[in-house]
Amino acid sequence: MRLRLPTRHRRTPPILLLVSLAACTVTGTALVTSPKPPLYGATPFSTAFHDREGNLLRLSLAHDDKYRLFTPLEDMSADLITATLAQEDRHFYAHPGVNPFSLVRAAFETYAARSRPMGGSTVTMQLVRMRDALDTRGIAGKIVQIWRALVLERHYGKDEILEAYLNLAPYGGNIHGAGTASLIYFHREAADLAMPQSLALAVIPQNPVRRNPHGDDKSAWNDARARLFARLPERYRQFADLSTLPLPVYGREDLPFLAPHFVDGLKEPSPGRIRTTLDGDLQSLLEERVSAWLARERSLGLTNAAAMLVHFPSMEVRALLGSGDFFDPSINGQVDGTLARRSPGSTLKPFIYALALEQGLIHPQTLLSDDPAAFAEYKPGNFDRRFIGQIPATEALRLSRNIPAIALAAEIDEPDLYAFLQQAGADLPKNASHYGLSIAVGGAEVDMRTIVKLYALLANGGVLRELRTATDRKADTLRPMLSPEAAILTLLMLEQERPDTLPFTNRPSLPVYWKTGTSSGFRDAWTVGVIGPYVLAVWTGHFDGRPSPALVGSEAAMPLFLEIADALARRERLEDAIHPAADKLNIARVALGHREGWFIPGKSPISGPRSGSETPEILSPRAGIAYVASEKSGEPSRIPLEAKTASGSDIVYWFADNRLIGTSAPDRPLFWAPSPGRHTVRAVETTGRSAAQEIKVVSD
Repeated sequence: MRLRLPTRHRRTPPILLLVSLAACTVTGTALVTSPKPPLYGATPFSTAFHDREGNLLRLSLAHDDKYRLFTPLEDMSADLITATLAQEDRHFYAHPGVNPFSLVRAAFETYAARSRPMGGSTVTMQLVRMRDALDTRGIAGKIVQIWRALVLERHYGKDEILEAYLNLAPYGGNIHGAGTASLIYFHREAADLAMPQSLALAVIPQNPVRRNPHGDDKSAWNDARARLFARLPERYRQFADLSTLPLPVYGREDLPFLAPHFVDGLKEPSPGRIRTTLDGDLQSLLEERVSAWLARERSLGLTNAAAMLVHFPSMEVRALLGSGDFFDPSINGQVDGTLARRSPGSTLKPFIYALALEQGLIHPQTLLSDDPAAFAEYKPGNFDRRFIGQIPATEALRLSRNIPAIALAAEIDEPDLYAFLQQAGADLPKNASHYGLSIAVGGAEVDMRTIVKLYALLANGGVLRELRTATDRKADTLRPMLSPEAAILTLLMLEQERPDTLPFTNRPSLPVYWKTGTSSGFRDAWTVGVIGPYVLAVWTGHFDGRPSPALVGSEAAMPLFLEIADALARRERLEDAIHPAADKLNIARVALGHREGWFIPGKSPISGPRSGSETPEILSPRAGIAYVASEKSGEPSRIPLEAKTASGSDIVYWFADNRLIGTSAPDRPLFWAPSPGRHTVRAVETTGRSAAQEIKVVSD
């Protein structure tokens, strides 16, 4: 029997140790010095448009024709994360990007046992493969994948990597990202996913073709869900029954495509989620009313319309309809009528009157001439080819008489209507001389959005603000264009009774301020106005400019405008904003001759822009006298205000520093208790003639 002597333990040659150490050093150094790679590469993402309540309006395709909506990890449910890691990488938070045990097991199963192909990839490795489009079926590709995974983990945290994986993983067809799949398949945000939906999504990326929820054979998908549930922690056993229940699943064809003109009109949206200002209920109201109206009026040749509803205190677009039917090619339905430059007809006349009020040329009851007139070579007429003669300014505006408006436009100083529109941002490609005075009656084409901004300017007290389509908190640009008094007074002039001939029921008592417009040649019919906190605009016509005798503002647009306004008032509790605003301004309502009307003290003439040379004589107070404001008796001293009229007027209006004090008869004084300081006292007759006196009041 031969004894076997114990062999001595062989030592590893020093050269191998040095080589191994050098390799580790080089690898470590390479990792430490590796540049930070982009986490998502050049992967493009989709944009999701939501209404103001968060309801999805549209999900756009990314530039590579994939639905891929970025969703932050914190906006994904814990169940989804748990299910995903249980399916793909249970030791994700423990390894450095590569799991050696998984790689060895995968190699054994694939090449030694030849039972089934396995990749052994971690979540990080899968992210690298998806991001870089690597072919990892060969050894070279796998080595590159491993190295890049290590580099990725060197520069990014685990949550960042998991977030990227969940945003890039395929979920069947061209649906990429868990947040996208949740929105499409379940019409839920990823944060709202329960365990059954989470299981359903988590198993798809491993084989998105066979496990597609919309595939012909759902057995692979259902079996994978069951196997994954069995691997979940014990605390999820309570959901055993739910894990096998059939899930209602939607498809890409079920994605909403709402308010298409509004969404298309958003300026260069960036990928991600955009919360717009649109109110889904108001959008539906607008669409339903316009559609029903066009169906009723189609026999008259009315086949197309556009409408906008803007909340003027915030300037948010709450509803927008660019055409009668986006999908109807016979009316060029995909054209956005709110952006199209059209003749506005008479819808810009209110701004002539606003400028005339601002410049002290008129007040609402000023008598204007509606008689035949010529302005150089321009000889305009009225729509009805009639002339009324002398007519109050308010009635001239409401009845849309052309001659008074053109005459005022000719009399207005700078800014005139052309300059005013330019300052407000209207796109007027020609110079002022090109349009001439025809600009007063629709001679310059503007788009609906500009017109809506102008009417909102009136409602906002003369301040121009831009329309808002997203609920961001960017600073609002405020540009005063008119005094609050002139702006609000213009709207008060537009308040009018509704025509009794229109078939409306349950009319709200809320005041409505509106103006109609008809373009030359009967190509455009408009109505624009204010109701409650909204500016509403309605246009009917044809995008190709075809004329129609039915296209008259008061007949083809006003009834639809009022129908929408009434439906709006019935839907929500609206409160008038214009009269309360007037109560806070330097606007007075007094008797003007035989009429009662509004005027701006210190600016508006009482009877009109032109008056005679005789003026009233102020008898008291007198110039050169210092009046004493004594309060020793407990009450301030009062100064008598007395004037002698020159025209036999029976009323004198007294103003102090442009504010109305009161009225008196010519032979009776009005007593006034002034504060110390310098004051300008003005006496105004009903004819518009006035006299002023500056006085000084001192303390006792």
